[in-house]
Amino acid sequence: MEDYNISRGKHFYTIGLSYKKADAEIRGHFSLDDQAKKNLLEQARDEGIDELIVTSTCNRTEIYGFAQHPFQLIKLLCEHTHGTVEEFEKVAYVYKNKEAISHMFRVGTGLDSQILGDFEIISQLKAAFLMSREAGVANPFFERLINSVIQASKRIKNETDISSGATSVSFASVQYILNNFENPAEKNILLFGTGKIGRNTCENLVKHTGNSHITLINRTKGKAEKIAGKFQLTVKDYADLQAEIRQADILIVATGAQNPTITKDLIYNKKDLLILDLSIPKNVESEVNELPGVEVIHLDHLSQMTDQTLERRKASVPQAQAIIKEMEADFNSWLETRKFAPTIKALKKKLREMKDAEVDFQRRKIDGFNDRQAEILGDRIIQKIMNQFANHLKGDSNNTDESLELIQRVFQLEELAKK
Repeated sequence: MEDYNISRGKHFYTIGLSYKKADAEIRGHFSLDDQAKKNLLEQARDEGIDELIVTSTCNRTEIYGFAQHPFQLIKLLCEHTHGTVEEFEKVAYVYKNKEAISHMFRVGTGLDSQILGDFEIISQLKAAFLMSREAGVANPFFERLINSVIQASKRIKNETDISSGATSVSFASVQYILNNFENPAEKNILLFGTGKIGRNTCENLVKHTGNSHITLINRTKGKAEKIAGKFQLTVKDYADLQAEIRQADILIVATGAQNPTITKDLIYNKKDLLILDLSIPKNVESEVNELPGVEVIHLDHLSQMTDQTLERRKASVPQAQAIIKEMEADFNSWLETRKFAPTIKALKKKLREMKDAEVDFQRRKIDGFNDRQAEILGDRIIQKIMNQFANHLKGDSNNTDESLELIQRVFQLEELAKK
């Protein structure tokens, strides 16, 4: 994309890995918490990469950015995670330029999600853009692209049935409880972790189970109290975790830590216990599966579950794809204008210089010369000329380069267009 006058980087890339080829363990090796994302963005800026967005969710980790070569972005990812380049190459994907743009549209609209129609991803993309802007590595290209994906997501949600049923990990976990317990409203449920997935799960639990026996625990107690106050739920200290697990019928883990937070020695239950691990990397130690009466379900299993609305959501995919095609075409049309922006700017400067010279010449020749009227008239003529050129370039995408070259040659804009 070096002809689009966007970035010092030569091409726009998406590099990443997802649930499609990388299991939960490998995805965990490449997961990034907020601090790691900030560190990565700061290093990218220091290394001269001026446009970058980083996302890390339960089912994918991706970097979108401009670079001379994709390895610049792969190197950044591996330096800020536990993953290696060798691991990455086995399960990764790399998209370039228009393909990278198309990929963001698919991801942001839920068509590439582990659960078809998952609309939580769009808020994660928004947050990623804001983080990049704060770090000084987001530009008008990214702002325009993110906004286009947001608009596509809104239209798909409003105009199709793709968001019906279980369209998020948080809802799928609640659906699993509803399908596997006769009286979920009477079960003791412990929710450990009140980040975004934890909050969404809590809301779905209250809404769909009618359960008032839900206890929240978070390392930062204030965050749990804020959510509990909204639904009149119980909050316990982190120190009470082991005791609360003993009382629980269902433990939902959504802590998002980089290492297991639920270990075998925490569990001494005298009754059956279902554990739903909604975290990447896994936050429940694998040895917990060995305990009698304990069943551990990870989000990858939840995501494979089907529900009665899945076929209806699948039927909406062509309609969603048509919306994406339309929105993507609009974005690419805008992108084409970036190609000729320097030439249009240089042409406008050249015409103004010609106008100013002519006005100055006529001022000296004509008695009672009206500067204000001359300025208004000159500026209106320049604007009409500019509109004609801009419309021609927009409508002649097949020969844009030839048209730009002709305009630059006729008006001697070669040097001005480079500035």
